[in-house]
Amino acid sequence: MSDGLKVRAGNSSLMGATFDGDGVNFAVFSEWGQKVEVCIYDSKDPNRELHRVALPEVTRHVHHGHIAGLKPGTLYGLRAHGPFEPEQGLRFNPHKLLMDPYARAMVGGVDFKKPIYAHASGAKDDLKQDSHDSASGVPRSIVIDPHFNWEGVERPNTPWGKTVIYEVHVKGFTMRHPGVPEELRGTYGGFAHPAAIEHLKSLGVTAVELLPIHQSADEGFLRDRKLSNYWGYSTLGFFAPDARFACSGAFNVVNEFKGMVKALHRAGIEVILDVVYNHTCEGNHLGPTLSLKGLDNLAYYRLMPDTPRQYLDFTGTGNSLNVRHPETLKLISDSLRYWVEEMHVDGFRFDLATTLGRDRGEFDRWGAFFQIIHQDPILSQVKMIAEPWDVGLGGYQVANFGVDWSEWNGKYRDAIRRYWKGDDNLAAEIGYRLTGSSDLFEMSGRGPAASVNFITSHDGFTLHDLVTYNDKHNEANGEGNRDGTEDNQSWNCGVEGETQDPKVIQLREQQKRNLLATLFLSQGIPMLVAGDEMGRTQGGNNNAYCQDNELSWLDWNLDERRKALLDFTRRMIHLRLTQPVLQRRKFFHGKQIWDSELKDLAWFRPDGKEMTQEDWQKPFVRSLAFLLGGDAFAPDAEGNKRVGDSLLVLMNAHHEALTYTLPEIKWGNDWEFVVDSADLTGAKRGKSHAGTCVKVTGRGLVILQRPAVND
Repeated sequence: MSDGLKVRAGNSSLMGATFDGDGVNFAVFSEWGQKVEVCIYDSKDPNRELHRVALPEVTRHVHHGHIAGLKPGTLYGLRAHGPFEPEQGLRFNPHKLLMDPYARAMVGGVDFKKPIYAHASGAKDDLKQDSHDSASGVPRSIVIDPHFNWEGVERPNTPWGKTVIYEVHVKGFTMRHPGVPEELRGTYGGFAHPAAIEHLKSLGVTAVELLPIHQSADEGFLRDRKLSNYWGYSTLGFFAPDARFACSGAFNVVNEFKGMVKALHRAGIEVILDVVYNHTCEGNHLGPTLSLKGLDNLAYYRLMPDTPRQYLDFTGTGNSLNVRHPETLKLISDSLRYWVEEMHVDGFRFDLATTLGRDRGEFDRWGAFFQIIHQDPILSQVKMIAEPWDVGLGGYQVANFGVDWSEWNGKYRDAIRRYWKGDDNLAAEIGYRLTGSSDLFEMSGRGPAASVNFITSHDGFTLHDLVTYNDKHNEANGEGNRDGTEDNQSWNCGVEGETQDPKVIQLREQQKRNLLATLFLSQGIPMLVAGDEMGRTQGGNNNAYCQDNELSWLDWNLDERRKALLDFTRRMIHLRLTQPVLQRRKFFHGKQIWDSELKDLAWFRPDGKEMTQEDWQKPFVRSLAFLLGGDAFAPDAEGNKRVGDSLLVLMNAHHEALTYTLPEIKWGNDWEFVVDSADLTGAKRGKSHAGTCVKVTGRGLVILQRPAVND
């Protein structure tokens, strides 16, 4: 079927499909494959195969060839010939059309009702090869033109200390936004719209962390329930932006994504991608054959040593990528560099990052993947964030990553939730969590920026639901409410679910403000989940991964309570970004430094006396006060010693009001009220003097500041 095409050897180093002006170079890795074919399809009728070309050369297990005359927009797929021996870990089947692992774009979706399984009898038997062609049930890869005019827009390069992360779903953020034109809602173009960017700018966040935008595939069982994988943690293509979010179609999806990044960068907002390199959508031995499984199953996946028919699964999805194999590591690192160099993203958050460190089963912080990141001149310069756990043995690895990494700090989340719902025996841990978790990260040579602090994330309750529900309510997911975690550390303030009781509503709103204020007062990198600033609810669903509907989409129709919460969040982020004492690069010493009378950090009891070691050990400590001494800091980059105001924070997690005595005169005379979480209006309460008393309402938080005294 290659009649009329001019085919030559091509270049083995240009992985994937590369247009060079004269045609397209194809290069595909397959160590055990005997032959790899490229199938060319009609761009107007993707089901019509025009040509089938066997790649003529093999160099270091890379099958390659150049086909003259092909242009950007060409649709193609791959077929790999080789042994079908599942018990030996080999699953070649040329009847199955495969996605190019290096494809820059894809069009079409996966149809689980079509014969997309390499083995016969669907999902019942994986030992007999299936002979039905799968082309009608899988996407097509697209040859792209990489040229794009960035118009000189540069990356923001925001320092870690000034970073505020906003975790957000491209579609969910824009689908109901009244300022985004209807035809752009749910797309990259919609996210780049001025109305969408205006919210981010007015909020004050400096980086968006986008839930997965790699091309993904729904699971068959979700389709059967008329649901879909909304979150997108089911990757099919590591180089392709997901065409679900393209407003002008898959053929222009790369330029649309680049246009979104350019618009965000122009607004001073960084783009961090949530990426899934720990597994793919191909599942276990009974899963579909869509790409890696059909090209070289032994190289790309971790198989059981004694029974290679089965997969090692550290992810809970059926498979784990084989980071022990150099070609798999090359695929991942090539993908990361592509997104940085070609797509101009500013960093990555790695889903289940522990799996990437499992060279020999156990986690190794110096594993090959981490060494690649450390020595790479491109990747070592962008923001790297680990989700430091997976579902394998010893999977919880918070604080065990290397110096290049920041980490989602689940211990911070749990401690802050427990404190504000009134749990005991938390004083010492809260002290560490508020100040950057030095007990976790200092020994590895990292600073507070190693800790990405969050109260909520996409996975779990929203902030509103955290104070509204004690129990999950996931019935809409179709799994009998068995999915999602039981350990939410939530408190419904006395009533399960929504209520009209004004006292309960008032308490819930105050608890939200307490949690938000704590997040932005803590050392480390704050991460806010999209919608939490506006009281978004999922009706108690703590696992809305399959809810691509109004349950997950942001609701922009704000009542007065939600407007007040949004205003409070903006004030807290502004405080965060304007007060250097909240942006430390190094951990506190808790002692006097330089020529200041003040310590950089001091803790107080309600009576105004500094806390003793005995105080930290008391089981019922629900009231804490801490002072961040702006005058106690070392010189900044310009040599100025006075780098910010001093802040005094009074935290009362007890249900009754408590009176705090402000510290003695050496800590400052006049203290100005900045925030009171019990005050809906946000009005300032004036000033108080050292030695006087301040009343903090039950379950309340107060922030006071003393301006820096400049020489």
